[in-house]
Amino acid sequence: MSKVTDMVAEMARPIVEAQGCELWDVEYVREAGEWFLRVYIDKEGGVNIDDCEAVSRALDPLLDEADPIETSYNFEVSSAGLERALKRPSDFERFMGAYAAVKLYKAVDGRKEYLGYLRGYDGGTVTIETKDGETRIFEPAQVASVHLRLE
Repeated sequence: MSKVTDMVAEMARPIVEAQGCELWDVEYVREAGEWFLRVYIDKEGGVNIDDCEAVSRALDPLLDEADPIETSYNFEVSSAGLERALKRPSDFERFMGAYAAVKLYKAVDGRKEYLGYLRGYDGGTVTIETKDGETRIFEPAQVASVHLRLE
């Protein structure tokens, strides 16, 4: 899967940037028996429907020509969203101090999700400070995902 997403990201980046946006992520996932190729974009002040449409119209013919996916799929361009996933070290650096949810593969102290302010990220180890001031450190093998959350 990563080969497809990497190829699409490489194709999409110049198109997204030409529209004044930033490429946030590309995912290729199966949902309800169908495949979806999603390109997530971001920009200062937020993404609107016109941004998504412009990127989609410019990228769609290039995808048809390059044909990076042999099977049929649904193509979508959307905003990274306010509660976006943080995946890369640069994502964590950009949103250090932000309120986030850390979802775990297995429960720790009876919970699989912890909410708090991002206080650190080092090689996949995520540190948060809960609203009651408790510092929690999660090792990479524990962390299923990290998403920004609105307070």
